[in-house]
Amino acid sequence: MGTISLDMIQTAGVGALALVLGMWLTRKVKWLQKFCVPSPVSGGIIFSILTLAIYAWSGLEVSFDGTLKDVFMLAFFTSVGFQSDLKVLKQGGRPLLVMLSLLVVIITLQNAMPIGVTKLMDVDPLVGIAVGSVSMTGGHGTAGGFSSVLEGMGLNGAGTIAMAAATFGLIAGSMLGGPLAEYIIRTKLKSEQLQTQDEDIDPAMAGIESDEASPTGRAKRISSNELEFQQYAKATYFILLVMAGGTLLSWALEKTGITFPTYFGALILAALMRNVMGAMHIKDDSGNLMKADKMLDMERIISVGNICLSLFLGMAMISLKLWELQSLALPLIVMLLSQVAMLALFAYFIAFRWLGKDYDAAVLVAGICGFGLGATPNAMANMSAVCYKYHYSVKPFLIVPIVGAMFADLINTGIITLFLSFFN
Repeated sequence: MGTISLDMIQTAGVGALALVLGMWLTRKVKWLQKFCVPSPVSGGIIFSILTLAIYAWSGLEVSFDGTLKDVFMLAFFTSVGFQSDLKVLKQGGRPLLVMLSLLVVIITLQNAMPIGVTKLMDVDPLVGIAVGSVSMTGGHGTAGGFSSVLEGMGLNGAGTIAMAAATFGLIAGSMLGGPLAEYIIRTKLKSEQLQTQDEDIDPAMAGIESDEASPTGRAKRISSNELEFQQYAKATYFILLVMAGGTLLSWALEKTGITFPTYFGALILAALMRNVMGAMHIKDDSGNLMKADKMLDMERIISVGNICLSLFLGMAMISLKLWELQSLALPLIVMLLSQVAMLALFAYFIAFRWLGKDYDAAVLVAGICGFGLGATPNAMANMSAVCYKYHYSVKPFLIVPIVGAMFADLINTGIITLFLSFFN
């Protein structure tokens, strides 16, 4: 068995190609638009199926370099940190607490239910742990971390089982979140609560100014384009600066012995920078006092972050090893499908109601499906797809990264450890 290895530049190129394909599919296939399936998912799955076919027919494994994928992920979460305005977080305090409560319930159910299935199907209960929150809420990182623990407890092939389940969850979470949120919006929300993305577009951007052909019009456009370039450049520079500082903060946090996501330092540093600058005042070009955070062009920072999210997710999707799912026997398939059904029902009947039964709650449902079955970036992509069709929602994009980065791994590890203690 051989390997076809792509370096980081080639991997980024294939990831970008998957994004372009996904955007084209989204325009052409109406149900992808209707159900808010993210473009990186639709395009990335095509490429992962292609690598599966190569593996099945020739035995060759296509290996992708994940270096730039991690860089794009870090840049995206840095942009999320810049959005963490404490004034907004205070307003979203209750939904944040509700999300934490929902997370505890979801993780507990994700472990209890597959263990129950193993009892019914006469399978080692440790298989239920491997297919539980270890690989669902935990994703590939936690699945890899706990594999050695499960193998040490006597579960042969724990790594293969957990990683395959995490791969399944990544796909299922991406495919479930958008459609479920779309269904909730169509059936449970009133039309006056919504506006389509087109209504958010400045009318001046929809057409061409009447004087554009004149020298004055051309000068205006050149000046506008130069300003736009400077704004995007400044946003990119701020993100890179905080990414660099965030790596130092992450290094310091590692010394505590507590495991944090790699993006945690940059996310926290960006949030601190945003709020410290929000408390400071500086003089503008006219000599008037203004808040220092006005220097941060949040619209462009969000745009750069979303570009990085798309590239990260595209590269992650093309890197999926779908042949790992071949190792799943019937009991594992039953457990995985029951996980998807449980989360869908829980999000629809309980989470949406607890979170307020409004548009924010519907967007959060998409996020819950994303990180409840896959990872926080999938949650963000699900919510972005929903917001692209309707309109932007601030609280979900603040709450989900905080829950995913600060609490999910900690709560998940504690609950997994509790369940494992029953089998020691």
